[in-house]
Amino acid sequence: MFDYDSISDTCIKCGKCIPVCTIHDVNGDEATSPRGFLELLGAYKKGHLELDKNVKSIFESCFLCTNCVDICPNDLPVDMLIEQARNDIRKKYGLAWYKKLAFFLLRNRKIMDIGAKLGFVFQTCAFKKDDKRSSMFLRNFPLIKYDRLFPSLARKSFLNSHPDVIKNGGKGKVGIFIGCLGNYMYTDVGKSLLEILKVLKIDAYLIKQQKCCGAPSYFTGDFDSVDALAKFNIEYIESFQDDLDAIIIPEATCSAMIKEDYAHFFHDQPEWRERAIAIKPKIHMATEYLAKNTKLQEILKEKKKLDALVTYHDPCHARKMQGVYKEPRDLIGQNYLIKEMSDPNRCCGFGGVTIQIEKFAFAKAAGLPKAAMIKETKADIVSAECSACRMQIGNSMHISDVKTIFKNPVELIAQALKEN
Repeated sequence: MFDYDSISDTCIKCGKCIPVCTIHDVNGDEATSPRGFLELLGAYKKGHLELDKNVKSIFESCFLCTNCVDICPNDLPVDMLIEQARNDIRKKYGLAWYKKLAFFLLRNRKIMDIGAKLGFVFQTCAFKKDDKRSSMFLRNFPLIKYDRLFPSLARKSFLNSHPDVIKNGGKGKVGIFIGCLGNYMYTDVGKSLLEILKVLKIDAYLIKQQKCCGAPSYFTGDFDSVDALAKFNIEYIESFQDDLDAIIIPEATCSAMIKEDYAHFFHDQPEWRERAIAIKPKIHMATEYLAKNTKLQEILKEKKKLDALVTYHDPCHARKMQGVYKEPRDLIGQNYLIKEMSDPNRCCGFGGVTIQIEKFAFAKAAGLPKAAMIKETKADIVSAECSACRMQIGNSMHISDVKTIFKNPVELIAQALKEN
């Protein structure tokens, strides 16, 4: 367990975190600034503050964007303390039935596969499809009360659409950890990654027993689910890591969870912490691996420039947690003109399950400035290596009537490779 007292007391109250805090920018409340969170967390752990529903609401308002950690002169782990507090909240108040259902499905992929198939069949009963954007308005659905743009379920998941191993020439061997959104909704991301590996003649292993990385449960405080999912994935990765050059992940949140958060989560389980740290060198974001370990840039240089203007959004879990921001730009920039938005590092406002379902007004308010930045660039495409950002930014652009389309950088690269 983290020492809340010492961390809270270490805060020098400089206030550098406040201007960059996503939730403080939305509501301007000092209680929901990083400085306020630390004061309340310290008081809570000292027994001076009851974990009532008001305090619960405050601790559930943080977007966990890690902007405060990034700028803090003492590198205080505010996000990790809030995650611990949310576990206490879960123990005291339990989880809403829909969260229990979601996390149960994420822990049981076979049942999730069946649920996704049924969801695809019956989705027209609950959604109104927008053909222009290949997405849907969520309507009359009990979990989310807002009219919003929502991704459609694929007819067949990515992992169930391809063989376990795809031999492309043997110039390398990589495993693909696709992520839940990429597996069930944004399946073109995985398909595009396979097309890239085919050009590179690198064999693809789909490691199909993979389970959810655990990030949705972690950010919500369901540590029991995180414990089960993380231990399964670590053991699974250990079973074949010596046979693969790398495990590549086209999702910033999944990559950060496995590469960084597993070790943090197991801070009080030394054996599992060591095992989590041991697999880190094998885990890479897809663009990071492709830019640093293959000849993809040289191949892309031989392809023609495409007539599309791209702006790039830096996911919080890519740039701040993993230092990945240059690599996707280097790859995309070979064939597309990139125009940076005024603040590519600004959090899009996704914020996790609780923010999206129970505090969507915060997500909406945080997302509108990002949509305005994208509109200002006049870009044809906005790109980010994160499907959670994709969902949030897509909805923010819809609300703001921004016509820019969203593509994962892997999709843009695959498209460029098809050009003569």
